Amino acid sequence: MDLDPERVEQAVLALLGAFEFERGRAWKGYDFNVMKRLFEKGYITDPFGKARSVYLTESGLPLAHELAQQLFGQRRVS
Repeated sequence: MDLDPERVEQAVLALLGAFEFERGRAWKGYDFNVMKRLFEKGYITDPFGKARSVYLTESGLPLAHELAQQLFGQRRVS
């Protein structure tokens, strides 16, 4: 996948801003409620264990790739 690093950085910054609290403090990981909803939809494995990572499921992986390409794919100039 050929992703635009600037667009990825902007998305991460936007996510940090969306979930900030205490006037600018933000967790390094994703919001637990968002992760719970992704789990309930069957896109990721259970995010509430001791592991610091999750797996994308068979239905979640292709969707994640599609969304990443839509949101962050390199824009081609003709």
